[in-house]
Amino acid sequence: MKRMFTNGTACRTVTAALGLILGGAFSSRAADLDVVKVRPNFYMIAGAGGNIGVQIGSDGVVLANSGSAAAADDVLATIKKITDLPIRYIINLGADPDFVGGNLKLARAGLPVLNGTNIAGIVAHDSVLTKMSARNANPSYPGDAWPNDAFLPKRHAFRMNDEGIEIWYQPAAHSGADSVVLFRKSDVVVTGDIMDTTRFPVIDTANGGSIQGEIDALNKLIELTIAPIPLIYKDVGTYVIPGHGRVSEQMEVVDYRDMVVQMRDGIADLIKQGKTLDQIKAAHPCLAYETRYGREPGVTNSFIESIYKSLTAKK
Repeated sequence: MKRMFTNGTACRTVTAALGLILGGAFSSRAADLDVVKVRPNFYMIAGAGGNIGVQIGSDGVVLANSGSAAAADDVLATIKKITDLPIRYIINLGADPDFVGGNLKLARAGLPVLNGTNIAGIVAHDSVLTKMSARNANPSYPGDAWPNDAFLPKRHAFRMNDEGIEIWYQPAAHSGADSVVLFRKSDVVVTGDIMDTTRFPVIDTANGGSIQGEIDALNKLIELTIAPIPLIYKDVGTYVIPGHGRVSEQMEVVDYRDMVVQMRDGIADLIKQGKTLDQIKAAHPCLAYETRYGREPGVTNSFIESIYKSLTAKK
């Protein structure tokens, strides 16, 4: 793998944070963020909250997610180091602050694409708009940060930079406001928090998330990807940019999906045995995967609780 670094610290940071094993990607450092070149016209920016996908072409820049509000200045500076083309669209794949917090600053710095507005287009499923515009939202967002191109169907498609872009709404997955986006020509999928290679899935049952919806969404990711063919063709598989963590390929999504299904089935069996939530936690049903996905304090118990709540919720 070809890597580009500005210093030894950056090298250690990128290697530890991303663990890239992809032959077609290289990494570099810009501002306080990690930049991974996934394709000739496609980058991932990590360290700005949630991972950001950056597609570049003659029409301008399309972002998948905008990162956190605190990182917005660094994200904008990083994009300007990659290209001098303007931001045309931001695609919001969820409504969490680490994915939409940068909307306002990045959209205002972009090229207006809608009549009567002075900001770039912000595309998202209507569920994201509903959540961001709710009066009780925490944190609340000004109107210019809301999606100004919200769609209702499960699939929304458009073209930019001579490439078809498909956004697929995934109901009741990480939350009730999740989507994934496929950049067809680049052969890159960006997932938002449906997939997180650093931890167990965070399933926000209080805001519409569910274990079955999470599994359904991971199955959709597998459906949208193509596995590479080792030793025959070089770099022909689909790359997957998760909400957090390293760039992945189809088999890693399959492994992640299988882990989630295994945990769901194990906890379902304990529920059938009449175990309480505390008894299920004491049984350590996720033990086999805790060293890989449960290193953060509370992540494992939160995952168990979300599965338990999903499976015991009244229909």
